Amino acid sequence: MTDRTERDGSTGQNGGRVLRPRAWAAPVRAMSRILNADGSPRTPEPVGPGRSGIVDCGLYVDGKRQPGEWHYADALEAARRERNGFVWLGLHEPELAEMTAIAATFGLHELAVEDAVKAQQRPKLERFGDVAFLVLRTARYCEHTELTENSEVVETGQVMLFIGPNFLISVRHGDACRLAPVRADLEAKRDLLLHGPWAVAYAITDRVVDLYLEVADQLEDDLDVLEADVFDRQGNGRIQRIYQMKRELVEFKRAVMPLQRPLMSLTSQVNREVPQEVRRYFRDVQDHLSRTVEQVNSYDDLLNSILQARLAQVTVDQNNDMRKIAAWAAIGAVWTAIAGIYGMNFKYMPELGWTYGYPGVWALMLASSFTLYRLFRRNGWL
Repeated sequence: MTDRTERDGSTGQNGGRVLRPRAWAAPVRAMSRILNADGSPRTPEPVGPGRSGIVDCGLYVDGKRQPGEWHYADALEAARRERNGFVWLGLHEPELAEMTAIAATFGLHELAVEDAVKAQQRPKLERFGDVAFLVLRTARYCEHTELTENSEVVETGQVMLFIGPNFLISVRHGDACRLAPVRADLEAKRDLLLHGPWAVAYAITDRVVDLYLEVADQLEDDLDVLEADVFDRQGNGRIQRIYQMKRELVEFKRAVMPLQRPLMSLTSQVNREVPQEVRRYFRDVQDHLSRTVEQVNSYDDLLNSILQARLAQVTVDQNNDMRKIAAWAAIGAVWTAIAGIYGMNFKYMPELGWTYGYPGVWALMLASSFTLYRLFRRNGWL
């Protein structure tokens, strides 16, 4: 079969070979989508009802991206012909039909494909033959002017990676972590790209964990504000705000905590699929993740303490209110007792015939009330 690419004899800036599509490569590629490598008709790719989920498809040889736009099937064939070639196919929320066609080309397992489309998985690392399936949950801090009981503090998404001998397929759901900056930064590091698809997996994982650190640092600021409001008597220390912050932290924990086990597996000496040099990079990511886990655990403990403190404040406030009510009830009881005694229908009662009896009773009630008020005030009841 005629080669769809040619080597023009030139070398890149770093001495790597450059594969350039020929001038007539477009019609050949169009024909290759109709025919298989053996010349038999190729099964048409099913088309989903929505837009295409393909964001970018790059062919990398000797750590350098090859020029031109590539169809993923053509890029995979070219990568398999090269000793140090691989394909990085980036997808964003692909439809099932499109993902099925890609899976048929790259030989992906149907269970992993189903997980990649549904995007409801916890962080994990699975292996299907010579293809590793790594699931990451992404997180991003949502800016807000004021923390309320309805504030969205943490936005989460998912990134799923299919890592094969000659390819890496990244499937992104949500906008919590965009991968275009990762690709641009990685393409400037040829020494790292020489390690193949696992170098890309490291770069994406590193970006995801770096976002964890950013979210954790900004959550600390929100917790400081929340703590200050709770202990500020003039502040808005509503329990609903604390509970909402607790919910957002739980969502963040679901992204961070389960990733420890997959990273431990990637850095293990038993794992021979990951190049030794890349394992060193993954260990650095694991250190950053451990720091985030410690922060999240401390935030969880702090939020529990803030919630308990607020509940204790509510209890104390209720006790204070009850003491005030009891104090005023005691003062009113003096008036009720004296009026009740002199309201009895007895003929012989002291001071009934006294000229100053009425103002005397008023003076007694006022004096008793004033004395009780001073006593309650001194004891902190009023």
